[in-house]
Formats: sequence, C-alpha cells, structure tokens
Amino acid sequence: MRAAEIADQLTEVLVTEEEIRAKLDELARRVEADYEGKELLLVGVLKGAVMVMADFARALKRDVEMDWMAVSSYGAGTKSSGVVQIRKDLDTDISGKHVLIVEDIIDSGLTLSWLLENFALRGAASIEVLALLRKPEAAKVEIDSRYVGFDIPVEFVVGYGLDFAEKYRNLRDVAVLAPHVYS
Repeated sequence: MRAAEIADQLTEVLVTEEEIRAKLDELARRVEADYEGKELLLVGVLKGAVMVMADFARALKRDVEMDWMAVSSYGAGTKSSGVVQIRKDLDTDISGKHVLIVEDIIDSGLTLSWLLENFALRGAASIEVLALLRKPEAAKVEIDSRYVGFDIPVEFVVGYGLDFAEKYRNLRDVAVLAPHVYS
C-alpha cells in the first residue's frame, strides 16, 4: 500500500520506502564490519519489527540466525507501562551468543529496557539494538542503541510494520497518522 492511496488518512510522510532501504543497507554494512568473525543472532520483536527484520536480514551479506519474540506492555491506557508479559519466547538459547535486537521503533524505551535486562540474565555474550526509528523526546529510560535509522518527532506514526489497530502495517513508507483517524 502506498501513502498516496490513503493520503486523506495521513498528515505527512516522514520516511519513504527508498530512504528506509538505503538506511538498512548502510546499517547492514556497519553490522557486517562490527560482527566479522562472530556468529550473530538477530532477534525480531513481533509484530512491528517484521518488515525491518526481513529487509535488514536480506541486506546482510553474511549468514545469520534469526529468532522472534513477542512481548506485551500492558497497563491502564494506551501507553506502555514497562510491565512486560512474554507472549512468545525465543526458540533459541542465547547463552554465549552475540544478539542483535531488531526493532521497528524505540518510543518510551521501557519494553526494550526490560528485554535488554532479560537477555543479559540469559547469558548472551553481547546484546546490541538496531532500531529503524527512534523518538528521542519520548524516552522514559535511556537506551544505548548502537544502530539507529532515523530520529523522528513524537507523532503517531504508521507504516513499515507500525500499526494502528492492526491496520497500516503494510504501508511502504512511515507516515504520521491523521488525528481524525484515531481520535
């Protein structure tokens, strides 16, 4: 789905499909250099990271293992509470492995902070984060993300895996959802 097809539901496109692909290629070159000679496990966080994980993994010119985790931050309302429930755990034992968490977006950072702690307790050799998007002004905890695609403003964004009520994930760009759609 292209932004032009649903222009009445968006206020602006923040990052185009072409910009995303170019940034993922650039990040893939950095990851290849940083992990040369090391086995690497990519861990995607469902559901939002599906597009990023698929395109990033294909951009890599090396062999990697992949696994998925689904977590839910629940609380009263629509904001992350930082209380995390595992919906789908890893199938891989990460003890002694170099783990790269692949995320669509870092917003408050609460869930990601929990994941980093959890993976450290599981004995990962190293844990780094790759996020396509980051909202620096929304951060409630500091996340040291080694690989970041784009910093974006605190807006309600959809596309490229990001959703509103499970819709818009297949939008090829990242765009700001018009307030009349979700209010």
